[in-house]
Amino acid sequence: MRLSSLLALLRPALPLILGLSLGCSLSLLRVSWIQGEGEDPCVEAVGEQGGPQNPDSRARLDQSDEDFKPRIVPYYRDPNKPYKKVLRTRYIQTELGSRERLLVAVLTSRATLSTLAVAVNRTVAHHFPRLLYFTGQRGARAPAGMQVVSHGDERPAWLMSETLRHLHTHFGADYDWFFIMQDDTYVQAPRLAALAGHLSINQDLYLGRAEEFIGAGEQARYCHGGFGYLLSRSLLLRLRPHLDGCRGDILSARPDEWLGRCLIDSLGVGCVSQHQGQQYRSFELAKNRDPEKEGSSAFLSAFAVHPVSEGTLMYRLHKRFSALELERAYSEIEQLQAQIRNLTVLTPEGEAGLSWPVGLPAPFIPHSRFEVLGWDYFTEQHTFSCADGAPKCPLQGASRADVGDALETALEQLNRRYQPRLRFQKQRLLNGYRRFDPARGMEYTLDLLLECVTQRGHRRALARRVSLLRPLSRVEILPMPYVTEATRVQLVLPLLVAEAAAAPAFLEAFAANVLEPREHALLTLLLVYGPREGGRGAPDPFLGVKAAAAELERRYPGTRLAWLAVRAEAPSQVRLMDVVSKKHPVDTLFFLTTVWTRPGPEVLNRCRMNAISGWQAFFPVHFQEFNPALSPHRSPPGAPGAGPDPPSPPGADPSRGAPIGGRFDRQASAEGCFYNADYLAARARLAGELAGQEEEEALEGLEVMDVFLRFSGLHLFRAVEPGLVQKFSLRDCSPRLSEELYHRCRLSNLEGLGGRAQLAMALFEQEQANST
Repeated sequence: MRLSSLLALLRPALPLILGLSLGCSLSLLRVSWIQGEGEDPCVEAVGEQGGPQNPDSRARLDQSDEDFKPRIVPYYRDPNKPYKKVLRTRYIQTELGSRERLLVAVLTSRATLSTLAVAVNRTVAHHFPRLLYFTGQRGARAPAGMQVVSHGDERPAWLMSETLRHLHTHFGADYDWFFIMQDDTYVQAPRLAALAGHLSINQDLYLGRAEEFIGAGEQARYCHGGFGYLLSRSLLLRLRPHLDGCRGDILSARPDEWLGRCLIDSLGVGCVSQHQGQQYRSFELAKNRDPEKEGSSAFLSAFAVHPVSEGTLMYRLHKRFSALELERAYSEIEQLQAQIRNLTVLTPEGEAGLSWPVGLPAPFIPHSRFEVLGWDYFTEQHTFSCADGAPKCPLQGASRADVGDALETALEQLNRRYQPRLRFQKQRLLNGYRRFDPARGMEYTLDLLLECVTQRGHRRALARRVSLLRPLSRVEILPMPYVTEATRVQLVLPLLVAEAAAAPAFLEAFAANVLEPREHALLTLLLVYGPREGGRGAPDPFLGVKAAAAELERRYPGTRLAWLAVRAEAPSQVRLMDVVSKKHPVDTLFFLTTVWTRPGPEVLNRCRMNAISGWQAFFPVHFQEFNPALSPHRSPPGAPGAGPDPPSPPGADPSRGAPIGGRFDRQASAEGCFYNADYLAARARLAGELAGQEEEEALEGLEVMDVFLRFSGLHLFRAVEPGLVQKFSLRDCSPRLSEELYHRCRLSNLEGLGGRAQLAMALFEQEQANST
C-alpha cells in the first residue's frame, strides 16, 4: 500500500530521473573513451625511460596551447641607429640552397684548343649551364666565348689533379654532377642531361665505360676517359683530401687510369656502367667510318662517341644525332596528336572542341572590343602596319624574311600533301594577313595564286587560302649583365628661370620620397640663367630655390644638395648634360629629371635595374595629367550623361575623390637613366662624326635620348613608368629645336589638353555659347 502510494507520487518525476541517469552514464562513458584515444604509447615509453612525467608540466603545456593567440608585431626601427638597407642575394637559389644539375669539364691541350675544343664548344655548349676547358699550357690567344683554365703543367696526373681541385674549390657547392671528358669525344648533350636528371645525388657514384686495369681483378675498374664519366658531388668532396697523396704515390701515363686508381685506393669506389636502372652507353667509332651510314643500335643509343679525329667529323656527328633527335621529336608529336584526337571524342564538346593545330592552345578569345587582336595586312613588297604610323612602308629586314619563310612553308606543305597527283608552283601572293597571339604564336592567312600541274602535264591557275601558325617555342631567359639595387643614383634637375617657382614643391617631394626613407641617391640642381639675369645689381631669380635647398640640408643632417650655375641664351639638354658630366666620375648613374617629376623609391629601383653600363640606357615614359580646365573630375559611374572616362593616373586612390584623367606622354623624353661612361662615349662619337659648325647646329636640335639613339651602340629601352605622374603643364617649345623635336613638343602639348571626348564636349559647349 505504501509502495503504490510512493510510485503514484513519483510517477510525474520518473521521466526526469531516468533522463538524468542516462545522461550522466553516457557522459562518463564518453570521458573514458576520449582519455583512451588521447593516450600516446610513444609518450608513455619515453616517460618510462626518462622517468615519470610531471603532470603539472603537461597541464601547463595544455594550458599554453589553449591560451595561444597570434598577434601582429609592428615593425619598429630605432631612430638613433643608422639605417642599414637589406641586400638580397643575386639569385633566389642562393637563399634556397639549391644547386645546378650538371657541370662539364673538357680536358684539352694547346695543340687542339683551337680545333677540337672549338668544335666541342659549338656542338654542346648551349645545352649545359657551364662548360669549362682545362689545359696544361694556354695558347697565345684563347678562342672567343670559351672559358679556359690553364694549370701550367702538361703532365697527365698533374692536369687531372688540378682539374678536380679547381672543380671542388670553385664549383663544389654549386653543382650536383661533374662530367669530365676529352676534346676528342662527341657527347649527345640532351641524353647526358636526362641521365643526370634521373640519378640520385646522395650517393658516391663513378659512372662511365668501365675498363679493367692490366693485371688487376674484375672489381678494380676505371672509367675510360675517351668516353667521359660522371662524378657525383659527394664523391668529389670525399676525394679532395686524397688528391695530394694520390699524385705522389700513383704513377700513370693516362689521367683516367690515375683517377681510377686514386678512387679505388683511397675510397674503395670503382667505375660502374649501370646504376639505378640507367645504363651509360658509348660507341667506339672506327677509323674512316662515315657517321651518315652508321645505323647500329649501339650507335643510335650512345651517349658518347670516341675517338673523333678532327673538327669536321665532330660536326658531322652532331648533324646526324640532331636529325635523329628531330625525327624522334616529330614521331612523339604525331603520337600525342593521335591520342588527343581519340580523347577529344569523349569530351563534352566532342570533335568541335579540337583546336588546330592539334595539341596547341586554342586562339585567344577576347572578352571586350579592347582585347581584339588585329590583323596586319601585307604583300610581298609592302606592309600596311608601320611603326611610325605611316599607312604603307616597304617590307624589309626580318619582317621580309618572316613573310618569305611563311610562303615557302605554305608551298612545301601543299606539295607534300597532294604529291604525286598534283604539284604546285607559286605565281604571286594576292593577300597576306598576320597577327601575334600571345597564347599560340604568330598566325598567318595567305591568299595564294598557284599554278597547279597534274601528272599528265595539265596546268591550271588556282587561287587558294591557307592558314599557318608559327608556334611559340620554349621560353628562354635572355642573358643580361648583372645589375644591383645598391647602386647610387645621381639625380640631375635642370632649372630654367621660368621653372623656379615650381622647384620648392619638387624639393619637398624629394625629401619625402628619397631623403626620408634614406634612399641611396643624390641631387644636383643645374640653375640655368639667361644672358641678362642674375648679374650685378639684378635680383637672383633662384634665391628661393637656394633657400629651400639649404633648409633641406638643415632638416636632414649629412645631406648635401649641390647646385651648379650656368648662363646660356638658348639652353640645350645636351649642353647642360655636358656640364654635369664633367663634374662626376665615369661610373656615375645619372637620372635626368624635370621639375614636374616626382621620383620615388620604386622609380629609382627601376632606374637601377634598367640602366646597364655598356649595355642599355633607360628613358621612361611618364603619365601626364590632362588640363584640369578641360578635364574636370569625372562623374560617378552610371550618372546621367557619364561617357567613357579617360585613363586614371596609375596608383590613384579612389578614396581621395575622383582623379583627373591623363595619358602616357610618348612624345616627351626629358627623363632618362644612363651611366656617365656611356654618355661620354656617345658624346665622343657625336663629336667625331660632326665637326665645327655642324656640331654646334646639331646640339641645338638634339636631346640626350637622340644622342644615345643616333651615336651609341647601346640598347635604348623605352617603357611606361606608372610611378612618374606629372601635373598638367605646357612645355616651352623653343624655335631653335629641330623640326622633329619641335613637332614632338607641340604634339605633346596638344595631346595633353584632354581626351577626345572632353575636347569634343568643350567644342560643343563653345559652339552653344557662341550660338546664343
